[in-house]
Amino acid sequence: MVGNATWFEIPTNDFERAVKFYEAVFQVKMKRENIGGDMAIFSGDDSAVSGALVAPHPDYAPSATGAAIYLNAGDDLQPLLDRAAKNGGTVMVPKTALPPGMGFFAHLKDSEGNRVGLHSMS
Repeated sequence: MVGNATWFEIPTNDFERAVKFYEAVFQVKMKRENIGGDMAIFSGDDSAVSGALVAPHPDYAPSATGAAIYLNAGDDLQPLLDRAAKNGGTVMVPKTALPPGMGFFAHLKDSEGNRVGLHSMS
């Protein structure tokens, strides 16, 4: 559908630190590519919106303000918040219930200072 998100990019100050952070928090191995600059891509199935960490670039700056993206935290987002705190992140908004049937959300500040939302159903 027109207007739906198709791709996101998360800026970094220290690309290697950011890759380590996201791999530790999400317990995944990110795919490294060079598409006009270094990127570490979040893997997903073909129907999922995907995106990447982007190496430092003058046009990108990490930020805790502005638009927020929400990443799927699987069954329960709390373990991801715990791993974020252990790996240089900060919990900005703890696990919070949404209206019935909509699950839970939280916000964290990643190793680069970006605000990132998490969502899970339990």
